[in-house]
Amino acid sequence: MQFGRTYEEFEVGAVYRHWPGKTVTEYDDHLFCLLTMNHHPLHMDAHYAGSSTDFGRNVVVGNYVYSLLLGMSVPDVSGKAIANLEIESLRHVAPTFHGDTIYGETTVLGKRPSKSKDDRGIVEVETRGYKQDGTLVCVFRRKVMVPTASYVAERGGEQPGRPEPAPAAGTAETAGPAEPTGTAGTDSRGGK
Repeated sequence: MQFGRTYEEFEVGAVYRHWPGKTVTEYDDHLFCLLTMNHHPLHMDAHYAGSSTDFGRNVVVGNYVYSLLLGMSVPDVSGKAIANLEIESLRHVAPTFHGDTIYGETTVLGKRPSKSKDDRGIVEVETRGYKQDGTLVCVFRRKVMVPTASYVAERGGEQPGRPEPAPAAGTAETAGPAEPTGTAGTDSRGGK
């Protein structure tokens, strides 16, 4: 499975459709709100949202939708990134509600070699998120610094720093010569 891309692998105009989507639960929304200390009642209080807003129900906090889409894009876009450089724009186009499923796709808008180092480049992308019915909910553009193939090769290949598994205790690789399990003329259960 590919995880991210090198500079050479990005093509301007390419569209990466991120899979799978994610159904947003009330728990997801509330946990994100609590972790980020966003206690706005539009997101946390069903009675308030149902009786005092135009939506008539809780709206999923927009930064969760953005974060979800950003995460969905990592295997296709920034899995090998050296750095996320800039979020150029972020628009929340339509509300997301508990129970909606979010899907995302990213288009490569441009790319250029780094001006300071020849082992990396800058890729500009736009990620679009939409609900199960096709409604666009979020759009953002960002610039990502990604390595060239030579950078990856010089630093250990596709999975740098990944250790080799140690042999399990008691396996043939660590136990030494096998000990006899029975005596001459008998099988290991003591029979003949």
